[in-house]
Amino acid sequence: MATKCTGCGPGYKSPLDAMKVTTSPDGKTTAGSTYPTGPREEIVYLPCIYRNTGIQKPDYLATVDVDPKSPTYCQVIHRLPMPNLNDELHHSGWNACSSCFGDSSKKRNRLILPSLISSRVYIVDTGTDPRAPQMHKIVEPTDIFWKTGLANPHTTHCLGSGQIMISSLGDPSGNGKGGFILLDGKTFEVVGNWELPGEAAPFGYDFWYQPRHNVMMSTEWGAPKALAYGFNPEHVKEGLYGSKIHVWDWTTHKRLQSLDLGEEGAIPLEIRFLHDPAATEGYVGCALQGTVFRFYRTPKGDWAAEKVIHVPSLITDILISLDDRFLYFSNWLHGDIRQYDITNRRNPRLAGQLFLGGSILNDGPVKVLEDPENQSQPPPRTIKGKRIPGSPQMLQLSLDGKRLYVTTSLYSGWDKQFYPEMIKEGSVMMQIDVNTANGGLKVNENFLVDFGKEPNGPALAHELRYPGGDCTSDIWL
Repeated sequence: MATKCTGCGPGYKSPLDAMKVTTSPDGKTTAGSTYPTGPREEIVYLPCIYRNTGIQKPDYLATVDVDPKSPTYCQVIHRLPMPNLNDELHHSGWNACSSCFGDSSKKRNRLILPSLISSRVYIVDTGTDPRAPQMHKIVEPTDIFWKTGLANPHTTHCLGSGQIMISSLGDPSGNGKGGFILLDGKTFEVVGNWELPGEAAPFGYDFWYQPRHNVMMSTEWGAPKALAYGFNPEHVKEGLYGSKIHVWDWTTHKRLQSLDLGEEGAIPLEIRFLHDPAATEGYVGCALQGTVFRFYRTPKGDWAAEKVIHVPSLITDILISLDDRFLYFSNWLHGDIRQYDITNRRNPRLAGQLFLGGSILNDGPVKVLEDPENQSQPPPRTIKGKRIPGSPQMLQLSLDGKRLYVTTSLYSGWDKQFYPEMIKEGSVMMQIDVNTANGGLKVNENFLVDFGKEPNGPALAHELRYPGGDCTSDIWL
């Protein structure tokens, strides 16, 4: 059971404490249904975007009730609008997480909301009233530009030091530049760059650190000027999209290696170390060719990567369950979510698959002529009477691993290009029931949040966060 620790900081002592996984009589760690499960999430925060939809309203942070016992279950119960237009809210992170578990002075009470296009960073107070967050502070783009030379902030992680680090996609001119912005964890003022002068990567996107091994890994999307309004394959040929994992020394902040994944690893997006802080391996989802690479430390002490999964493209979001048993990813063009058993780290085994829309539906304009997996074209998915527009994209797993939440918006410019019907109808949020014993995915037919019915018109809902932390925001030291 989770350790009670008077005076400890936010989060959990370990990933298994977060799951509340116990040890069975034979000494094996078990996450099965016969053992206690983690605390159930009651609300979820997610940014909703109006950029590129034709609706001249600001993006907002939505609070959704996901407690089945609540009278407002499956409803947006609060909306916090941003004070500006066309920010393109995207991913979010916390001011403190399990990396600060031993520090009783830290509280997980501020949600950090970077804006992918405007380069603003909003600091939201979720501590005063978790069900009705309010604005706490705004970091203006000029402050970021002048103090760091970076722009287009993306992934946020809190650090054990108390600071907050945000990766960047580019520079203020729209060129690729993979650096890292540091914010003071108390004042939220821009401190400067994490990386040393001249050490920024050619492109940036996501990152994950593993202090026990003095390492951080970062990935590459593309130059902001190339991806701002849609995807052009010619930009890949022109070198405006990335294909590398960058290895950083966590202590000195030097870039040690750049692992080129080649054409098969083009556009490596979300990167996840295993949650076990002693682990020296993890996975990265590479969008363009539909591949997942495993990265690992070699016996020599450097780092390498190998392809372990290849499916019809386009892989976008990935995550790993807190017990490091299952890997999940969404396949945004193909239209499915997949669950892999990664007990054998080098040979993931497909354990569950579920189609929730996509571009190859059997009543759509696309006819599949050749499928290496020999699957029939899926039918459209209807939940609570609504046909699901778009395709599964952002994922978030409950702490106990039994509920997978899914939204359908990737990024407004690409949504508009690939799924124009979603611009008109809005995105949705769904819930998938997970078989954690043997693997398997099943739609919860009673759960649907329809962002096509929002007061200001259809919105594009993106990444999901729980107030108590989750599989993609917490890092253990």
